[in-house]
Amino acid sequence: MSYLTETVKVSKKYQVVIPKEARRELEIEEGDKLVVSVKNGQVLMKPTPKRYTNYMLGLHRKAWRGVEAAKYVEKERRAWKKKKIE
Repeated sequence: MSYLTETVKVSKKYQVVIPKEARRELEIEEGDKLVVSVKNGQVLMKPTPKRYTNYMLGLHRKAWRGVEAAKYVEKERRAWKKKKIE
């Protein structure tokens, strides 16, 4: 990803136009949603993922290394049943 800096103007309705190069770089299309964050006096805008399944794929992969999912789920179910009985 390249580094891009441009100046934009805030309209009377507090709107800004995202420059063409930035839209192209981020593959932003009409109707897409952006997440707006403010931190330390800076505004960060980034597009929401178009497909959350692709975005979440592999998240915390290292945390689950060596864990058999079926055994883990069964252990949790037994713990829930035990708590429900008590």
